[in-house]
Amino acid sequence: MKPISSLVKNHLRNLRPCVHGGEVLDAASRSGFKREDLLDFSSSVNPLGTSVKALAAVENAFGQVAAYPDSTSGELREVIAKHYNVVKENIIVGNGSTELMYLFAEVFLSENDVVVMAAPTFGEYEGAVRKTGANIRFINLRREDQKVDVEAFIAGMTGAKMIFVCNPNNPTSLLVAEDDLKRILDVALEQDILVFLDEDFLEFVEDEQRLSMITSIDKYSNLFILRSFTKLFGLTGLRVGYGVACREIIEALMGAKIPWNVNCLAQAAAVVALNDVEHLQKTRQLIYEEKAYLQKGLDSIFGFKVFVPDANFFFIDIRKTGYTSKELTQKLLEEEGIMIRDCSSFKGLDPYYIRIAIRLHEENVRLLQALGKVL
Repeated sequence: MKPISSLVKNHLRNLRPCVHGGEVLDAASRSGFKREDLLDFSSSVNPLGTSVKALAAVENAFGQVAAYPDSTSGELREVIAKHYNVVKENIIVGNGSTELMYLFAEVFLSENDVVVMAAPTFGEYEGAVRKTGANIRFINLRREDQKVDVEAFIAGMTGAKMIFVCNPNNPTSLLVAEDDLKRILDVALEQDILVFLDEDFLEFVEDEQRLSMITSIDKYSNLFILRSFTKLFGLTGLRVGYGVACREIIEALMGAKIPWNVNCLAQAAAVVALNDVEHLQKTRQLIYEEKAYLQKGLDSIFGFKVFVPDANFFFIDIRKTGYTSKELTQKLLEEEGIMIRDCSSFKGLDPYYIRIAIRLHEENVRLLQALGKVL
């Protein structure tokens, strides 16, 4: 038998899994801390967890487990469509937002197409594109402020089939300037370039409704907007994401997606979570208050350059502390049982950046105390 590696498609041979935060089980095995004793600041999800009403919906849906789930997620699509004042045919639901990244690339990209994205940005975009055999043109963020260089980005779009834009960006927690984003979208429309706009973290931004491009899907027929139930809604383990776009894009994606991709428990929980206004208001208020508290505390730590965040996590340059991001991450885990995100795996960053999520007040206090001890 030939070596299995020789049978793998050429453009898939060197693919490796993307590095992510939130790997609590792995951190427990490496640190000696019990899973329940670890504090995870590496994953930027709702610090209040899942809505009680959504958990009750999961429990009520247990009786459906023996049957196939709705393969089109029809009820959930109807609820999402009503929420945004669009129609069901403008919505697709995925097994987490990551499935939709890969599906979008699979449907629209061919080998040797060109895709443009920022560096750094969310790593799964690259994985989705590499899987199709397409080529990536990375446009570095401005080093001084880690924001999009709109002139360089637009220049880099020439000849591209698709662009990926994360707004707010992960890991920088920074919004693309509103005028810059519209310029990028206008140029993409003129040049027949597909736009994958990831708004997963926009729900943590105070002016979310005005800044979202969901209201512009009629203007931009090339635009696909990604949203998630992972971050704000706390359905992380159930894996539910969705996309909003014109009917033609959604129809193409619905035809190519795998059947029964979203399980019945996830669909039931998401329907209720989207309408649990009280839980969402509590979450946003907590993030607003704790963002200010953490900003003040992190700014006071010698050697930290803290970028003022737009989303629910902080991006920090730590080079003046004398630690690399890997060293500081390991020290906090082994000595304090605290997980932060080492950002050295992000393309376009050197080994001196970390990402820290916002959690409950008492947990944020513990984080600052631990940083004080370690540094």
